[in-house]
Amino acid sequence: MIISEDRQSHFAHILTDGIWNDDMVDYSDEDLALRLAKKAIAEFVAEEMDIDTKARAKVASLKRNVVEGSSEWDILYKKYYEEERNRRG
Repeated sequence: MIISEDRQSHFAHILTDGIWNDDMVDYSDEDLALRLAKKAIAEFVAEEMDIDTKARAKVASLKRNVVEGSSEWDILYKKYYEEERNRRG
């Protein structure tokens, strides 16, 4: 999943504004809260992209040349994706 930096920033604003508006938190430093939210979102996206890359590589490494977009490819991709996600916790 590729999410642009602008979209990530937008999500961070929605997140920090939303929890502040719902009186879930009072920020002592709003800029710091926003920076931390942006960092967390960026790390999440980077990890998701890494997991995706590894799952695709596993499917591509199979000797039977599974065609991307086929139902078999989808099943194997989901399997390897979940395995990698579970491995990371």
